Amino acid sequence: MSHGLFITFEGIDGAGKTTHLATLAERLRHQGREVTVTREPGGTPLAETLRECLLHTPMDTLTEALLMFAARRDHLRLVIEPALAAGQVVLCDRFTDATFAYQGHGRGFDLGVLQTLEGWVQTMDGGLRQPDLTLWFDVPPDIAASRLSRARAPDKFESESCAFFERVAAGYAQRAAQAPERFVRIDAHVPRDQVWHQVEAACRQRGWLS
Repeated sequence: MSHGLFITFEGIDGAGKTTHLATLAERLRHQGREVTVTREPGGTPLAETLRECLLHTPMDTLTEALLMFAARRDHLRLVIEPALAAGQVVLCDRFTDATFAYQGHGRGFDLGVLQTLEGWVQTMDGGLRQPDLTLWFDVPPDIAASRLSRARAPDKFESESCAFFERVAAGYAQRAAQAPERFVRIDAHVPRDQVWHQVEAACRQRGWLS
């Protein structure tokens, strides 16, 4: 493969996606692919500054959504699009599906406004930029919360209630139903090696892993 690939990892906090993102990056590099590993919000100096504000500063939901998309625009222009144009694989920890899940369903923000922002921010020369594959790590919110409590001090989002994360999970399920050709649900409530086998299978089926 000489064309670029854009693969996103999604799921509620504590789903365990980051570990498997690193494993997939290693496997792809072993096969000779150039891989860019990045995250949202973040990925550029400006977007990382906005990330700190988003994770730790109180704000209303419209401000939160606007900052998410501002960080995303900078990230697309400076990192994602150049890497894809160079034929690289971009592995991104969260993308726009997270905004619909967290701000839209978790916070209850207007989904129509988010769709408008998505169109403005993600329209590039080739059309609306969406991932080639989204791996959705699905895990019960109470299990994810238990994992997080043992891992680190929570940020603003990680401190939310279980009810909030149930709404976020429902938001992911809705996004997956709307784009079944792009989404693969990963059962993340199984042992780590079984989670990886699901990730590996999704990439093998598309011819991206030998």
